[in-house]
Amino acid sequence: MKSSHSLISIALAGGLVIASAACAQDAPRARDLGIPLEGETGPLNAITDVAGVEVGQFNLNEDDTHTGVTTIFPRGRTATDGVAAGLFSFNGTGEMTGAHLINEFGAFFGPVAITGTLGVGAARDGILDWTAQNFDDPTVRFSRVLPVVAETYDGGLSDVWSMALTPEHVVAALDAARTGPVAEGSVGGGTGMVCYYFKCGIGTSSRVVHYGEDIAFTVGVLVQANHGVRDQLRIAGTPAGREIDDLMPRRASQADAAGEGDGSIIIVIATDAPLLPDQLRRLARRATIGMGRTGGQGDSSSGDIFLAFTTANPVTLGASAPLDYQSIPGEALDPLFDGVVQATEEAILNALVAGKDTTGRGNSHVYGLPHDRVREILARYGRLED
Repeated sequence: MKSSHSLISIALAGGLVIASAACAQDAPRARDLGIPLEGETGPLNAITDVAGVEVGQFNLNEDDTHTGVTTIFPRGRTATDGVAAGLFSFNGTGEMTGAHLINEFGAFFGPVAITGTLGVGAARDGILDWTAQNFDDPTVRFSRVLPVVAETYDGGLSDVWSMALTPEHVVAALDAARTGPVAEGSVGGGTGMVCYYFKCGIGTSSRVVHYGEDIAFTVGVLVQANHGVRDQLRIAGTPAGREIDDLMPRRASQADAAGEGDGSIIIVIATDAPLLPDQLRRLARRATIGMGRTGGQGDSSSGDIFLAFTTANPVTLGASAPLDYQSIPGEALDPLFDGVVQATEEAILNALVAGKDTTGRGNSHVYGLPHDRVREILARYGRLED
């Protein structure tokens, strides 16, 4: 691999834009509000608890532009192998490039990028530019000609038709990718996202799952949440969305209001458990239950696309001998299923809790989740955990 410098912040025409590694932020998380959540988390409670996974993010916040990109390297920036993978589309009114290759080969190579709908082309080009800059080997380059890029629509807060995201921004996010804590809320691809009519965006969580006394695996989830209408929102089983029936978004135009509905969510699941592609598809399907616990139901205009991969079975393109994969028995996946459901629910709630009041395009405005009111609701329903 060629040398590549980590870009932390750069000034470009049109305003200050920030690229960051998987850095922590000061915002509280769901557990800090006393939301009761199941399962044993990893040390960071993030997708980066799966060894080797690196996350980088890039934000564009200037005037009417509120967008960005989040990038995930399954095996780190220097890896040349691919990963076994499985894909599930709960509701397909959305896009994930490279999906046909994943379904056909049960694998993908290189990073995943998540961005706004009109940034998909820039993200694809940015991944290809980054690959050309960092790898000379023709086989490695060829393995990455179909990048994996997923999207949700950030047109409520951002002027999407300015197409502000560029391949250079994506390269910066890829360069910045690191292990460690992951910033949540209005960062990266989540910069302009809204869910349940509150400010939302990127969220992450993890679970440690046990097989007997001696074996443990990690499941990590990262979401870009941009889905759901207010009265659907449930927190720890309480009808929080119906209880908080004010603080509704202010739209930039009547056309925006006419297009309101259940938007989209991208869910990426990582694990170090040895699994085959069909088993990873089974894992991906379980993210639907985690989303449903928060109230999301995948309405007709929603793009709910879930990707699962394992770092345990590296995939080599053009191998001269059979690849040697290991797998957990198919009947023994329940602990991993539980981990996906629990981590998905918490990742969505973390994205919500991290959201802050935001004013965007055309004086549009979205409120952050009111933490004190959430605690009051949890207490009233006997669900507050101190």
